[in-house]
Parts: sequence; structure tokens; C-alpha cells
Amino acid sequence: MSLLSRPLVAGNLTGTIYDFEVAGDILPMHDHDETNAHITVVARGSVKASGEGWERVFKSGAVIDFPANQPHEFVALEDKTKIVNIRKETNFQMMTP
Repeated sequence: MSLLSRPLVAGNLTGTIYDFEVAGDILPMHDHDETNAHITVVARGSVKASGEGWERVFKSGAVIDFPANQPHEFVALEDKTKIVNIRKETNFQMMTP
């Protein structure tokens, strides 16, 4: 397996960037509670996301909004696939100009 990960910090945004070097690389089944739930953006390539009783393919440009406590995993369907997990902020406040 050649899955690489690195933290994402951009201003108030935090998360993790995952680079799947080869098709078949897996980000194993896991879940998140309300304090670390995230959305996932497929930045390049495609992935199969699955969980308890569901499975779906997402291609580059897709945005996946996982609710808290939903187990899920990702399998790369193409070499050089990249996903970006962006952590949801529970105390987010919209700032107006």
C-alpha cells in the first residue's frame, strides 16, 4: 500500500490530504464523532467509498458530506488519486464584510 497523508491547514480550515499512489490503495474503515466530522473532496482521480450497507463511486470534483458516526472507507480506482478531508467546525460563525 502506498497511501500518503499530510495535514491540511489553511487559515481556519483544517483536515488531511490523502494521496493514493496506485489504484487499490485503501483508507481503511473508520468514523468520526461530532468533534472531528469532515467533508471529502475528490481532488483527482476516483474512489469507491463504502460503509455499512452502501457503496458508491465518486470522481474528481465530487464533494461528499459524511454525517458524524457513519463508518466509511475509500479505495482508489485510479493511480495518483487525491482526496482532501476538510474538518467541519461545530462552532463556525460566518463573518460578513
